[in-house]
Amino acid sequence: MNHIDFTFSDTIAGYVTTTDWDNNAFALRTTDGREYTIRLSDTTQGQFIRNPPDIANPEEAPQILQGRSLKSGIIPGRYLFAYGIFYPEHDSYTFEAKATIFVGGQVNEYYFEAPDWWVQQIHRLADFYLNAQFPDGTINYRNYRTDLTVGGHKFQQPRFYKADGVIHQETDTIRQETATMSRMIYGFASAYLLTGEARYLQVAEQGTEYLREYMRTVDENKGIAYWYHAIDIKDGRRQKIFTPDGGDDYHAIPAYEQIYALVGLAQTYRVTGDKRILRDIQMTINLFNQYFLDRQHGGYFSHVDPTNLDPRAESLRFNRARKNWNSIGDHIPAYLINIWLATGESSYADRAVWLADLLTQHCPDYEHSPFMLERFHEDWSPDLHWDWQQNRAVVGHNLKLAWNLLRIHNLRPNEKYTALAQKIAEILPGVGMDRQRGAWYDVMERTQKSGQQWHRFVWHDRKAWWQQEQAILAYLILYGVLKKPQYLQLARESASFYNAFFPDQDSGGIYFNVLDNGVPYLLGNERLKGNHAMSSYHSFELCYLATVYDNLLIKNEPVNFYFKPKAGAFKDNLLRVQPDILPPGSVHLGEVWINGEPYSDFDSAALTVKLPSAAERELNIRVRVLPKELKTAPTAASTFRP
Repeated sequence: MNHIDFTFSDTIAGYVTTTDWDNNAFALRTTDGREYTIRLSDTTQGQFIRNPPDIANPEEAPQILQGRSLKSGIIPGRYLFAYGIFYPEHDSYTFEAKATIFVGGQVNEYYFEAPDWWVQQIHRLADFYLNAQFPDGTINYRNYRTDLTVGGHKFQQPRFYKADGVIHQETDTIRQETATMSRMIYGFASAYLLTGEARYLQVAEQGTEYLREYMRTVDENKGIAYWYHAIDIKDGRRQKIFTPDGGDDYHAIPAYEQIYALVGLAQTYRVTGDKRILRDIQMTINLFNQYFLDRQHGGYFSHVDPTNLDPRAESLRFNRARKNWNSIGDHIPAYLINIWLATGESSYADRAVWLADLLTQHCPDYEHSPFMLERFHEDWSPDLHWDWQQNRAVVGHNLKLAWNLLRIHNLRPNEKYTALAQKIAEILPGVGMDRQRGAWYDVMERTQKSGQQWHRFVWHDRKAWWQQEQAILAYLILYGVLKKPQYLQLARESASFYNAFFPDQDSGGIYFNVLDNGVPYLLGNERLKGNHAMSSYHSFELCYLATVYDNLLIKNEPVNFYFKPKAGAFKDNLLRVQPDILPPGSVHLGEVWINGEPYSDFDSAALTVKLPSAAERELNIRVRVLPKELKTAPTAASTFRP
């Protein structure tokens, strides 16, 4: 076999062990314990991680470290990234760094652990999407677009259709996808929860109204609500698109689209308590229970036929009588947890626990693979031949399961949840994590063929933004609940890569994909900041929950949250402000303000606020949630600015 006798560039992530400045070099130890000698040149530069740019207030150029200032920051114990070139020489390789990225100012400091790092990030992401979708400042969802360029400009992908045997291209029809729009609504509702910025709630509420008016249909006799796949706008007229007209969901109703139609509604309901939203969610759950539910074997089918809502219809082809991770697991984070947080109704908790039990029972397959099973036949036997997935794993789904099992454990403690979550957390880094460069891979073969020592990548070794989110949240909550140091290390390393390489420091927003070495990948749909798969959901969810987990479970810092309930919205006038399903007794409610004035009618332990009973005026509510270690909040707010 040929030797690698050519130069190539790459990234190494690790902890500084020693320095040798007489030879312009230092040693870096990777996550899995391998050590590299990193050499500096006269042109090597260093920078610190930064939040995405503030588009309204452009910042000064970032601080560049070089020469003595660069060396002064490279000290033993510090975690950093080195991007450079491997030179094959002296029967080995010389690695010469061209750039370094620091994640903090000193050893064991990580800028993203500052109390307001993620709050500022969600602020800047919200401003990016607000400017991209509504550049004139007028929030009108008639002008919403599914697709956004990397620079944050609206982009309409051409659509192709066949008529009379001829392929035609159509460019004057605007498509607005329901699930993608709902994801954006989620992001802005979350941004309001963390910042109290009124325009963010306006985006969420107007988007909710638009979804309800144009993308929903209700059957009052059956008590169900159904959400269209999309609407097309042409010549000022809207045409409802009942089902996807391409891809693996072709002419079927996929459960995941109905699930994600609710994600923005549920988060907006937490803020406002709008009873119409709750009714829509309940009626969509009725849709799941009437048409997607498998009453014999349990769980929900992944698709139903659009004509008769039959999950076993022959027209469904490879989706006939199938179940998958999305049709079972996505209910929990998309809407069930948030609706339970807002209502306290046991029915939502019971449903989440039922789904967690199914996942715990059917997904593990450790006799055959370190990755979980994701697709099933009707009787829960594994489906290892489905379309593109075959016998393959989506790394982020494994992490998502671990994260959500810990949340359900906090709700209804069960050792089987923590056992499976920990097994995933301990096995997955060895097969799904890049322990050379940092971060997590995308889709991988679940098993190795004869002679293989590595699990193969299915299409590429790129890294998607949403899978990094799953890793960060999984390891943050694992450490926050179980306090095992290795979980905090993996959370920090995952968040380091995300904050070093995914924020677009030129145009704003978050990149869809980066190469294994962190360089942005800007081809095809992956060059976009908005598309069928990407909106202001995962990146905003990360900001919201990283703020919660980091501050309340790990750093012992208070967090402010904002609500704007409608008059008489919540049952018994009780506003529930628990930020996520956290370990019982781990947090308490410290202070409440209504319309800027201190308010005392609240239950600190239950994290509930008794709203004024006769309130017809607008209520702007701010609450301060404290970790159990803090009896009162510090008087000075954080002044950190990335």
